[in-house]
Amino acid sequence: MIHLSNINKQHGAQFLFRDASFQILPGSRNGLVGPNGAGKTSIFRIITGEEEVDCGEITCARRTTIGYFSQDVGDMAGRSALDEVMAGSAETMRLAGELKEMEAAMCLPMEEGPMAALLERYGVVQEEFEHRGGYDLDTRAQTVLTGLGIGPDRFNHPVESFSGGWKMRIALAQILTLKPDVLLLDEPTNHLDLESIIWLEEWLDTEFDGALLMTCHDRDFMNRIVTRIIEVANKTVTTYGGNYDFYEREREIRREQLLASHKRQQDMLAKEEEFIARFAARASHAAQVQSRVKKIEKIERIEIPPEERVARFDFAEPPRSGDDVAVVDKLAKSWILPDGREHPVYSAVSGVVRRQNKIAVVGVNGAGKSTFLKALAGQTEPSAGSVSLGANVELGYFSQHAMEVLEPKKTVFETLQETLPMATIGVVRNLLGSFLFSGDAVEKRVENLSGGEKSRLVLATLFARPVNFLLLDEPTNHLDIKSREILLHTLQRFSGTVVLVSHDRHFLRSLVNRVFEINQGEMRVYEGNYEYYLSKSLEFNS
Repeated sequence: MIHLSNINKQHGAQFLFRDASFQILPGSRNGLVGPNGAGKTSIFRIITGEEEVDCGEITCARRTTIGYFSQDVGDMAGRSALDEVMAGSAETMRLAGELKEMEAAMCLPMEEGPMAALLERYGVVQEEFEHRGGYDLDTRAQTVLTGLGIGPDRFNHPVESFSGGWKMRIALAQILTLKPDVLLLDEPTNHLDLESIIWLEEWLDTEFDGALLMTCHDRDFMNRIVTRIIEVANKTVTTYGGNYDFYEREREIRREQLLASHKRQQDMLAKEEEFIARFAARASHAAQVQSRVKKIEKIERIEIPPEERVARFDFAEPPRSGDDVAVVDKLAKSWILPDGREHPVYSAVSGVVRRQNKIAVVGVNGAGKSTFLKALAGQTEPSAGSVSLGANVELGYFSQHAMEVLEPKKTVFETLQETLPMATIGVVRNLLGSFLFSGDAVEKRVENLSGGEKSRLVLATLFARPVNFLLLDEPTNHLDIKSREILLHTLQRFSGTVVLVSHDRHFLRSLVNRVFEINQGEMRVYEGNYEYYLSKSLEFNS
């Protein structure tokens, strides 16, 4: 379907890839992985024609429709949410209009020749219209929007009234509704809640029969969807047959094999160079020396790619808190809407957070998960009931909007130094280094950081303090899979208490030992891990 052969791409002095080749076959499910800056976005842009390669060949099957969802949704204005989604299928709608015009023309008297030409054209347009899924376009648009959390009651709301995160969902719905032959998805789960992620999994599995190429930081999503991994790293593109877990295992095996081959080559070269050095001055061995010099000059040296650096979140041993870290008693919370009406979030939430609990707060979008964490953190006053923290509790709170409180003009170093005013320069730099800020990066201003860099900086300021009660609202949102794994392993070793909201199922499955589910204004407590919660919640809801 799409073939990229021996392509080279360079940005300034940086080579992204040399002589890279891979293909996207019809119906294939491909995951695109690689470190930041390796060239994943360039791969997308090359396929869509937004970027050109320096050399190499790109071939694409005729009549191939490509749909590309990126993190840059552009401006949205002047349409309802549903109309915006439909607008993404402009060619399909144009074909529908052409079919109507031809059907009207067929009802009029016409000579045999023009009628034959019209019927022939009608057949061509109808085939293309059907290929693009035109007959169920409106139904598909509504289904996709609903699946992504925008129900019929908001179909006709103007797109300007939606927040940035909801606009991302509308943009994603637009691409899915297009139902292209090749679907390019750049982090499709970033702004989705768990229910929408599960819906998207099902849709891609059962409704979409085209080819897929996607990047995603959600390990479970990757494992369930992709059957092939395309890795962009170390100036080349490597293909692995399997899901993300297979890729990680196979990549390690290949690296070990490469290290062994490199060692064998180095041992061989050392022996040859030793022979050359020993007999270089002897005329009797001149021919042998020259032969070996030519031999080692022709050998293609095996290069060991550098290990990919990942964030390392290291805690100092936190102070011990009391056994009851937080007691929530008949907690209620309502928000006052702009028109003065009261909007209840929850009305009778009770529970106890015990020392060393690792608790997931779950519930459908809008159930009040983030509001519950805010109440625990003392960031919002309850409408009724109470939240009481236990003895010696040192609280750290990471919110979805934590990055917004960073001061834009401060540098990375100054931001962390403010948290640790008594620490030496070396201590601050070492801590920043563990969060992937090293060298000149510590002097970057906050306003110039990416979302992932800001997230790591906020986490660094949080973990620098001796906290024993962590409240984490979507802490993995801007972290890649490797950094999520490091955070996961660190929280598993953390001897304090954790309450978190996350839509990363792998993260929840591997960490939590209790679950608080907020549902229809009340809270149900599950005394078990995330798998236990899933099985029991099915029983409750069946």
